[in-house]
Amino acid sequence: MDDFDALLAEAAAVPLAGWDFSWFAGRATEQRPSWGYAGLVADRLTRSRSALDVQTGGGEVFAYAASVAADRRPARLVATESWPPNVGVAARTLAPHGGRVVATAGLPFADGAFDLVVSRHPVRTEWAETARVLRPGGIFLSQQIGPGSNRELSEAMLGPLPPPTTQHPEQIAAGAEAAGLEVLDCRGESLRAEFYDIAAVAHFLRKVVWTVPGFTIDKYRDRLRAVHEEITGKGMFVSYAQRVLIEARRCR
Repeated sequence: MDDFDALLAEAAAVPLAGWDFSWFAGRATEQRPSWGYAGLVADRLTRSRSALDVQTGGGEVFAYAASVAADRRPARLVATESWPPNVGVAARTLAPHGGRVVATAGLPFADGAFDLVVSRHPVRTEWAETARVLRPGGIFLSQQIGPGSNRELSEAMLGPLPPPTTQHPEQIAAGAEAAGLEVLDCRGESLRAEFYDIAAVAHFLRKVVWTVPGFTIDKYRDRLRAVHEEITGKGMFVSYAQRVLIEARRCR
């Protein structure tokens, strides 16, 4: 077994549950957005009585924010998650902070149930439902995947792609406004990501499923070898993650 095969075997063995990226330490890096999303969530938690984290993954970011907010966090912390392997992970992660997890892809909550709704990297934002579960004056805060995120990595697997047509900041803001939310902030950033071995690339593509829909190591083995050779020659593969921050308030 050569290095390429060994690295792919290693990537295939890494569990996918949760949203913890610590495995990538020393193997890949990604710039962080300047706005510091987790810190913003922690700050907003101190101003709320009830908070909901939509599509929480393994609950890691929500739990971190709750720990920073400490005794000033809301009495009611709820998260939703629809992927079964993540539900148990999130429940264990949030339990020490008094949070509970609802296994659902929707928002099965009463009108005006929350002062704060947050969501990090949602697959899709249901704007009307988000507005419905916010009380008047309540805040929605989200870090979203921007247009053509990690396009370089997608094209390495799929070939040339058309320009991205969705998830531009102005489109995200328009979705919020159409649901009756007042946009307080909406901005995007492009963030450099570096991958130092093909195991990091393969595991990232297995975990971040929207980068190459339907990705499997076997299906894209030839493309992965080409990226492996680029990393061997240049020391890294460079891609750019796109992120959009939006904060909006329900007015009525």
